Amino acid sequence: MSSPQNSWPEPDLPPAQENSNSLPATPTENPLWNGWDVLGITLLTFFSFLFFPLVVIFTAHKLFYRGLSWNAVLQKPPLALFAEFLAYVVLFFYMVILIEGKYHERFFKAIRWNWPGGTRLALVGLGAALLIGLQVLAHFLPIPKSVPMDQFFQTPLDAYLTSIFAISLGPLMEELFFRGFLYPVLARRLGITIAILLTGAAFAAIHAVQLGFSWGAVLIIFLVGITLTAVRAITGSVGASFLVHVSYNFTLTVLTFIGTAGFRHMERLNQ
Repeated sequence: MSSPQNSWPEPDLPPAQENSNSLPATPTENPLWNGWDVLGITLLTFFSFLFFPLVVIFTAHKLFYRGLSWNAVLQKPPLALFAEFLAYVVLFFYMVILIEGKYHERFFKAIRWNWPGGTRLALVGLGAALLIGLQVLAHFLPIPKSVPMDQFFQTPLDAYLTSIFAISLGPLMEELFFRGFLYPVLARRLGITIAILLTGAAFAAIHAVQLGFSWGAVLIIFLVGITLTAVRAITGSVGASFLVHVSYNFTLTVLTFIGTAGFRHMERLNQ
């Protein structure tokens, strides 16, 4: 692969490999934090995604949905998205406090956000191309017609809220954790190639529930995770992988809305 544009900071490659067109064989990442810090973020994520849904559902049931069952309230997508938003806010502040409080370094500098400059359009194009390419691959895989995530698109309001979340806070927090915190620790200990594969696997694992554990759908997300991590490894920029991630989700959202609008149009014609 070609070297990154001048607007990206050069990765800290050993002198003998600076002109190499392949990923370096030796670890080049040296994050301030360690595996125990990543484990702490993981545990906080787990408990946050248990605690905040319970609080939100309990509060909503008591104040707004007294006539509904707990299960009915639990299945309301806006409440689930609000609970996820609260969890992400807590996680973000924990990440910042960890870096700036414990290690006394600016947060976005430490995680190597390194917002890309003149190559932004190329990264957006990569995200769109990735989605289109994987959609072609999906035709040859056993992708279920319905997955648990579909419940977030049952009404226009749910679909709009989910889509906004999917192209903003969702990819931001996923990139901060997977490509910002997890990948550098794995790369330092295991090397870049294995770190890319393991980060992609972890990325796919957290989406498995949303996809009903369908191996074909999870494989697609695994390939997305590998691509995003490879972008992070090559460019040395979490901001770059974030742009690709947002572009991928945005393209998927647009195609979903186009497909849904076309389906509804055909339904009206058949009435």
